Amino acid sequence: MPTITATAPNHTSAASPKTGTAQPRVGVLLVQLGTPDSPAVPDVRKYLREFLMDGRVIDYPYIPRFLLVNGIIAPFRAPKSAKIYKELWTERGSPLKFYSEDVVKLLQAQLGGEYKVVLGMRYQSPSVESALNQLKDSGLERIVVIPLFPQYASATSGSVHQKVMDLVRGWQIIPEISFVSYFLDHPKFIAAFTEIGRRYMAEHDYEHFVFSYHGLPERQIRKGDATGTCLQGDCCATWHAGNRQCYRAQCFETTRRLADALGIPAEKYTVCFQSRLGKEIWVQPYTEDVVKDLAKKGVKRVLAFSPAFVADCLETTIEVGEEYKEMFEENGGQHWQLVESLNTHPLWIEMLTDVVKSRALIQNSEFGIQNS
Repeated sequence: MPTITATAPNHTSAASPKTGTAQPRVGVLLVQLGTPDSPAVPDVRKYLREFLMDGRVIDYPYIPRFLLVNGIIAPFRAPKSAKIYKELWTERGSPLKFYSEDVVKLLQAQLGGEYKVVLGMRYQSPSVESALNQLKDSGLERIVVIPLFPQYASATSGSVHQKVMDLVRGWQIIPEISFVSYFLDHPKFIAAFTEIGRRYMAEHDYEHFVFSYHGLPERQIRKGDATGTCLQGDCCATWHAGNRQCYRAQCFETTRRLADALGIPAEKYTVCFQSRLGKEIWVQPYTEDVVKDLAKKGVKRVLAFSPAFVADCLETTIEVGEEYKEMFEENGGQHWQLVESLNTHPLWIEMLTDVVKSRALIQNSEFGIQNS
């Protein structure tokens, strides 16, 4: 009978016969939400159509979704959104895109030649397909897919996972693929946001702290609820096995961890949700209501965090940083300050490095067959 024996792991890198340099063995796909190619109305309309036609974003049947997006939302919202994107745009373009590109370069430098790091945008360019094509047919042992969303939601990380699986299923050779669902609980994610927040806290004595997350329809939270307890009572007071995959529960847990690290007592912070679309009920409380209520209660100084975003974008810089600031001041507040996103913070790059290496588990084990 033949016996199978394993040799000791060999951790030396395979070298390219053409160049003699290290041959990548692990692909790393970082995926951001996406951004228009420019702030021009046609590009914004194109982006909105692709984004909102995703069945995980607007989870209606195809025909009513098509009519809603192409007949109402995209035509009427694109001109308004284009004006806002023009405020956001810089010489380097969209902050969401260029910060993500910077992160790819920094992470590649940290990981070295055994890894190949690429960037894909779930909507628009560079597409997830173009990013995967850079990894295809490269002889990779595995691919680590990291949607750049700290908390899991079907409309964000779930959509990325589905898109990747749809694209690779046609490959002749499919390497092992590891999907990262969330990283809100990684110590370096918390430490990075904490370090940025402390700088602002050292400058002013803030009376209250707002942690604003991107909203979702309550319907989507209930669809992912296997316990039948979501959105009932104080369901997000703790993070446990029953709600571990719930977006709302993950947002509250993110806040608890940040507040604990920053030394903020529970009575001095509020968790809320922004960017509501349409008239149906979304997860609550709504950020705009919280902002108005704090100002009307006489709170004068607020520090605002947006821990659902790792790169500054329209939702952070414009919505939280400017629109809510104006709303706060109009209702009697005096000082509203946004804590910027992680962008290229060193601890953020270290966190990604740790996550990739823990998923990659590079081993060059060789198996031989010996006859007995």
